[in-house]
This record gives sequence, C-alpha cells and structure tokens, in this order.
Amino acid sequence: MASMTIRDIDEQLKSRLRVQAARHGRSMEDEARDILRTALSAKSSRSGTLVDSIRARIEPLGGVALKIAPREAMREPVKLDK
Repeated sequence: MASMTIRDIDEQLKSRLRVQAARHGRSMEDEARDILRTALSAKSSRSGTLVDSIRARIEPLGGVALKIAPREAMREPVKLDK
C-alpha cells in the first residue's frame, strides 16, 4: 500500500474531519481514506467539453439578446517618420 502526506490543511477542515471520523467511529486517517475512496469511485457524469458543461448549466436560465455595435471605418495609421 502507498502512503501520502497532506500538508497545510486548514485547522477548521482538520477539526471537521476529526468530528466526522468520531461520528463514524474511526480514525481520521480511515475517514480520509473513505472520503477519497467514495469520491474517486463515483463515475464521472461529465461528458463533452467545458463549453458544453457551461451551456447546460446556463441555457435553462434563458438567453440575452445583445446589441452588436456597428463597425466603424478604420482610422488612418499613425505616421512615425517626421
């Protein structure tokens, strides 16, 4: 079995892990293992691209009609010689 060390855990997060582990009657290490196992064993429901994911979340809220500004004529280029 492999081992790993997690550094710089927020004190509040560590406290919550300790309480949850106590509620389940196991050590903090066992609780962390179970959390990782559960999180990583769930099948990923994501399919497609990030754009598809964003669109699926935003689209039900409705669209917004944006006014497109008319294009202006190009300015004369800056003359750098005197």
